[in-house]
Amino acid sequence: MSHEENTSGWDAIDQALQQLYGEQEPQHYGTAIPYMLGGPDPLDGISAYAVDTPMPHWHFVTYGFSELYDKEAEDASRSGYGFELTFRLTRAADETQPPAWALNLLQNMGRYVFSSGNLFQPGDYLDANGPICLNSDTLLTALAFVEDPDLPEQMTPNGAVQFIQMVGITCRELEMIQSWNTRGFLAACESYMPKYVTDLMRNSCADIPSVIQATERGIALDGSSTAILFIQQLGWEPARKKLLQKNIPAKLVLGAQQATLLCSILRSRIAKKATLSLIGTDVNIIFEAGDQPSIMETEREVRLIVNQQAVDELTGQLRPHACSFELPSLDKLQIEIVPTQIKDQEGNVIKTIG
Repeated sequence: MSHEENTSGWDAIDQALQQLYGEQEPQHYGTAIPYMLGGPDPLDGISAYAVDTPMPHWHFVTYGFSELYDKEAEDASRSGYGFELTFRLTRAADETQPPAWALNLLQNMGRYVFSSGNLFQPGDYLDANGPICLNSDTLLTALAFVEDPDLPEQMTPNGAVQFIQMVGITCRELEMIQSWNTRGFLAACESYMPKYVTDLMRNSCADIPSVIQATERGIALDGSSTAILFIQQLGWEPARKKLLQKNIPAKLVLGAQQATLLCSILRSRIAKKATLSLIGTDVNIIFEAGDQPSIMETEREVRLIVNQQAVDELTGQLRPHACSFELPSLDKLQIEIVPTQIKDQEGNVIKTIG
């Protein structure tokens, strides 16, 4: 059966949007060559609706993460990956066409999912490591993911489809989310970002007193929802014994970019007796709450059992600059902070931290 003969998954998405926007004809952008035939764009299409409330904006909706045509996946309960992405972006009064960069951003999200197999869920976040709109002066360098406020989950002939909205956020907002959680932080910002519309020119909500207070309360009450941090600059050197010389303690190597973030997350995770895993290229470091600090090593994993004293020793000295210090309570574990180089898409160093 050809796609033209069975578009039941696609039609179900159209129906959900028709219920929201009536007879408005969206601006739709399809792909000339299907991805499975070697085309560059993984998503079959993206529709953009012109919306006037709570402010003029474009409402983008993807077609392609779910099964748009025949049912192929074994899981009958969900359609394809089980979601489609949406994105709301401010629209100028004289703007008649949605900006191309937003379409490219959504296709890039498709490339990420299709190549990695990692799925987006409400509550997730993603560091873009640069402006979400290239060559712009925006402060927005990351994305948060939350349920679309106007599009509830839709049942289709191929299974359920959830509509997950991307929200552009700043670096400092990302750090607050990582220290607490996405839904709580975005809820604290909702009066300043109605419908979570992304505005490239907005200031950071991390400077708003009510948002700061809500985040601090949330961290104290809930702790951090961040259980895993993927860190490129992560290394481990086991302790060494030398004849007739002083023993050399184990060494944990961290990039300066992660130092401040690790402080806030580790404090809240350990306070709630929850683990924190640092995932590196060659080793995984797991912090775990315990009464007696200790180090347990395997070939691929290091487990650091820490109590409040060890956490205080670590967070009291972690700073985003190159340095080295010891943790007396953890067998004199050495911590080495090394500089982090931030590079653009061409690989050029644009900033050095530490």
